[in-house]
Amino acid sequence: MGSTKKIAVIMGGYSSEYEISLKSGEVVCKWLDRDQYDPYRILIRRDKWVMLGDSGREYPVSRHDFSVELEDGTLRFDCVFNAIHGTPGENGLMQAYFELIGMPQTSCGFYQAAVTFNKRDLLGILKSAGVPAARSYHLDRGQELNQQAILDAVGLPCFVKANRAGSSFGVSLVREASGLQAAVENALKEDDEILIEAALQGTEVSVGVIRYQGATRVLPITEIVSENDFFDYQAKYEGKSREITPARIPEDTAEKVRELAARIYDRLRMTGYSRSEFILVDGEPHLLEVNTTPGLTEASILPQQAACAGISLTELFGSAIADALDKNG
Repeated sequence: MGSTKKIAVIMGGYSSEYEISLKSGEVVCKWLDRDQYDPYRILIRRDKWVMLGDSGREYPVSRHDFSVELEDGTLRFDCVFNAIHGTPGENGLMQAYFELIGMPQTSCGFYQAAVTFNKRDLLGILKSAGVPAARSYHLDRGQELNQQAILDAVGLPCFVKANRAGSSFGVSLVREASGLQAAVENALKEDDEILIEAALQGTEVSVGVIRYQGATRVLPITEIVSENDFFDYQAKYEGKSREITPARIPEDTAEKVRELAARIYDRLRMTGYSRSEFILVDGEPHLLEVNTTPGLTEASILPQQAACAGISLTELFGSAIADALDKNG
């Protein structure tokens, strides 16, 4: 078994999506092909970076070279599998660190992670490439809340979102002007930058684009039918939504979604996994956001799409590692 690659599966992180990340990381460890890979669970928290041993014992991870001192010597990893949602795994911080120390890792580069995590910057860049999106208004902490300017820019109903946070936190749907203040305060708990967007009416779809066996591959599209007002934390993680894969949309619309998702992936020069969310308005996809470390539990959307495409979790995870090692080869 000496030829197996040692894989550090990083999980946890500093954001509200900590618990979800732990679940994603455990699923990756469970499904990695043991004939090729030896997974190690690495917990990344503000107060510590540790490897979790089987007995629950914690071994500190050196931030100098990401190695771990064990009783019988130094453990060095061949590759990192990134399963952190939110900061620091989805906003470029870990990617930049791994690039500095020369460690292959499975997600996109640090620039792509930083840009996609900043919804305002992402939509600004892609708008110039002709990618449709909702009308928007930007607000920063300390800036005066000018209700009339917001209503003039985006109208009602509108979404008030934390600009740099996971897609499920700090988001409110505002139907009346009187609700703007509370929605802004809710978003400011997650970030000091806020994005206010017109609420688009239409079908919400999600589509994964991945590097698979060395090529860009668009996965089957998922339709999201939420019991709540929108696809919030409850809808996403507590079963308050139905996710239908493949989506019940006309083939010409599906082709537009696939083409746009692939164009965004290639335009940003992405690697690793991405999952783009769109609202279909009169058959035209409008971009909401791009996730670069999407959920990887068995119930998560990207694994559902992979299964629909005939790709097992073992193949999905193994291909990401092979691609990362190849990139650094």
